[in-house]
Amino acid sequence: MTRDPLIALRPWESPEVTSWGRLPMCAVDRRSGAMPLDGRWRFQLLPAPDSPVTGDWASQHVPGAWTLQDTWDLPQYTNVRMPFDTFPPAVPAADPTGVYERDVRIPAAWAGRRIVLQVGAAESVLLVHVDGRPVGVSKDSHLAAEFDLSGVLRPGERSTLRLTVVKWSDATHLEDQDQWWHGGITRSVLLYTTDPLHLADVTVRARRSGELRVDCRVRHAAGALPEGWYISGEVDGRTLTQDEDFDRANAKDERVSAFLGEARLLTTVPEVRTWTAETPELYELTVRLHRADGTVADTSHHRVGFRDVEIVGRDLLVNGERVFIRGVNRHDFHPLTGRTVTYDDMRADLVVLKRFGFNAIRTAHYPNDPVLYDLADELGLYVVDEADIESHDHAHEIADDPRYLNAFVDRVSRMVLRDKNHPSIIVWSLGNESDYGANHDAAAGWLRRHDPTRPLQYEGAAKLDWADPGLASDIACPMYAPIEDCVAHALSGKQTKPLIQCEYSHAMGNSNGTLADHWAAIEATPGLQGGFIWEFWDHGILQRVSDGRPAGRAGAGLHGNGVAAPGHRWAYGGDFGETVHDGAFIADGVVLPDRTPKPVMYEHREIAAPLRVECYKHEGIVLRNHQHFRGLDWLTGRWELALADGRTLSAPAVLPDLRPGETAAVPLPFELPRDGGEAWLTLRVSTAEDLPWAPPGTEVCAPQVRLRLAPRTVAEPAADRPVQVDAEGLLVHPLLIAAPTLSLWRAPTDNDELGGLAPRWRAWGLDALVRKVVSVQRDASRVTVLAEYAGTVGVVRHRQVFTPVESGILVDEQAELPEEFDDVARVGSVFETVAGLDLLEWFGQGPWESYPDRSAGAPVGHHRVPVDELFTPYLRPQESGGRHGVRHFTLSGPDATGLGVVLDEPRQVSVTRYRAEDLTGAAHHDELKPRSGCVVHIDAAHRGLGTASCGPDTSSPYLVPPGVHRWSWTLRSL
Repeated sequence: MTRDPLIALRPWESPEVTSWGRLPMCAVDRRSGAMPLDGRWRFQLLPAPDSPVTGDWASQHVPGAWTLQDTWDLPQYTNVRMPFDTFPPAVPAADPTGVYERDVRIPAAWAGRRIVLQVGAAESVLLVHVDGRPVGVSKDSHLAAEFDLSGVLRPGERSTLRLTVVKWSDATHLEDQDQWWHGGITRSVLLYTTDPLHLADVTVRARRSGELRVDCRVRHAAGALPEGWYISGEVDGRTLTQDEDFDRANAKDERVSAFLGEARLLTTVPEVRTWTAETPELYELTVRLHRADGTVADTSHHRVGFRDVEIVGRDLLVNGERVFIRGVNRHDFHPLTGRTVTYDDMRADLVVLKRFGFNAIRTAHYPNDPVLYDLADELGLYVVDEADIESHDHAHEIADDPRYLNAFVDRVSRMVLRDKNHPSIIVWSLGNESDYGANHDAAAGWLRRHDPTRPLQYEGAAKLDWADPGLASDIACPMYAPIEDCVAHALSGKQTKPLIQCEYSHAMGNSNGTLADHWAAIEATPGLQGGFIWEFWDHGILQRVSDGRPAGRAGAGLHGNGVAAPGHRWAYGGDFGETVHDGAFIADGVVLPDRTPKPVMYEHREIAAPLRVECYKHEGIVLRNHQHFRGLDWLTGRWELALADGRTLSAPAVLPDLRPGETAAVPLPFELPRDGGEAWLTLRVSTAEDLPWAPPGTEVCAPQVRLRLAPRTVAEPAADRPVQVDAEGLLVHPLLIAAPTLSLWRAPTDNDELGGLAPRWRAWGLDALVRKVVSVQRDASRVTVLAEYAGTVGVVRHRQVFTPVESGILVDEQAELPEEFDDVARVGSVFETVAGLDLLEWFGQGPWESYPDRSAGAPVGHHRVPVDELFTPYLRPQESGGRHGVRHFTLSGPDATGLGVVLDEPRQVSVTRYRAEDLTGAAHHDELKPRSGCVVHIDAAHRGLGTASCGPDTSSPYLVPPGVHRWSWTLRSL
């Protein structure tokens, strides 16, 4: 029996082989009118590529990863390290290989036409056969592969198409990205047909001046081109003209004119509407290829955006304007289908980003599904398009390895050839975390020659020297650089390039502290232009608790509140039985796995607000248009005045006519009450019209300004109300089941654990402090309790003074932390209530979760939220649900009875169903059992969140130091 030549070639072990029989990439979209091959395919999963195919067929849905469709090969998550220990280019002998088959019948009408197979994506090596005949090979898991099947498919007859996908290959070493490892065909498969005379490529260059140039390449399936063909085109009904000088120049090359036709069309659109992320204006372009008799042989449709991108000095300019890049890194991801995403999935992703103030995406770390770029063009998002190159575990060796040279150039060039006509793409990226070597320079050289209209970036080159112009990055694009370092560089006089961080503010768990401080520095410092948060998604896979397997395509329904469906949980590394994994590091997005926004999204929304309240002056409220390109006509507003007495006044706002960057003062919309109480003015800004990403009335920001501070009040003692304490000096109260005690511990966040704080806190014994009462003293109706809380390395002295007052019980507290406790999680009180108090109402920041270093997006006001909705279900249970700047709050039942707390000054408060030890001891939320009562924390000081799991910790103003901390609060019954 003759050995299959593709198997004999063993392409999964040959880095010099990037493809065989695969057609060149191009920007001609063939999805329209194609024959879709998505659906059920015959399938079997083999243990290795050269294992024999048997007659034992199951079925799989295409597109889809087999790792999520009930096979023995399950998902695995690693970040840096490879999932196997072989050195590149070698791969393990145990190499899961999926064999897909289906029968196809080609329409008889396709006779005489060119027939092409397109496989949208396959991980990681694709081998194609038709009726047992080898057709071709492709690598690169995130770009389409096309094969000309004209000679092997017979119109009117049935043929068997086989797609073999090998999971591990030499190419896998170039795809060592921070994501789940899958295997399978993850994007759509289709067949399309063209005339033998066809458009091989179309390149569109549209300038903000209105100049349009369209370069076309033409081929014929037989090789030589027929005489007399020509190109025509129109943009929004305006006819393009042939560039005769270009035609004459190309006619001199007889080989080109015989086998590869080239033509150029030109026009200038008057009064052109330019494309930006704020104003995504698109024009319809149609290009036609004609035979000599004038009939149309081929057509290509494109949506054109007129815009310029350039770097001038140390500024990245779009249409001549320096724009802030408010970006996020995004994978193709879905909790049921992995990297297989639909149009609706991608559109929902981008709609969420637009609504929360993002204007840019980095396609981390590979070219995304092609539909994403269409949507970015339409909705308005800047894109950094990134090649499928990350050799993290073996970066240094591969960067200069000539065996991988072709793969580097191939992956970069194919990305550019596919995506070059999208106006949303403003920067190309050579890949991610692959060191820096000759292979990068080779790819950069090809890219600069092919597309001089866009800059390119690569963090691996830029990190060597942010200012060196000789390195293959036009942008200084560091990862997680401290903002102090960025500012220092911008002020050093040495900066030569825009500084836009490709990753910053790591969103793992309860995170993204100091985001507002970061952006305050960016906006105040010329030379700094923003960056991309890591990342959009928490990559939790919906998993059945009963058997530990992926829930599959049907799943169990996604609730849309961040909580997994009953009987399920969000799985992360290690949950599928794998021993090599990186745990919950896969859960580091600004949205939960069902796309529920985390609280940080509201923080970002306010930081990116298009309209800002600058300040309150005697002449009124100063407003600023903080956009780059558009006015305020698409917005409407409403004023809200929150008063300390519980009232909220409301009135419509008339927004001034402001151009980008302009300010104006508007009159104060309310007359302030004369009682002198605290007052906060909020401008709730919403969409005034129906937008592609938001219906009218969608809130886009809520800037706020303080009008007046609250006067400090002193509670009057009430001697006829004695305070009850037990023998241990613990307060006895009918609404409390656990008395207020000192708390220095929080259930560690991911930043606490990975940043090294939680291990220190455990070493100090903060999670298990031992309380010893020192004395209980009564002075008339007042009770003073002195206690010591002993850790393993220090003792905290704690004093509580309980004083009956007219409104309840005044609790004055003081804690003295020893020098050993130089950075703790919190200092404050914790108590537990009886059951039945299910509604929290408060005056302070809200309504969503906020913390000392992540509170800019939570305006001060009167808020009410059911207790069960206060908690944020971060994938790994941890500190959650806090509210910053709380002045007073009540906890009540259905009959409005309960308890109230008035604080001496704005404090950090949390109310949940869980003790810190409940959260600390659980790996997933299905392991948690909510308590019937409420666990309440009142903090004199609470440590900031930072981003220390991957990036800078919080800054010094948000640390909790040793020494004396004082706080007081009044407990009353409703």
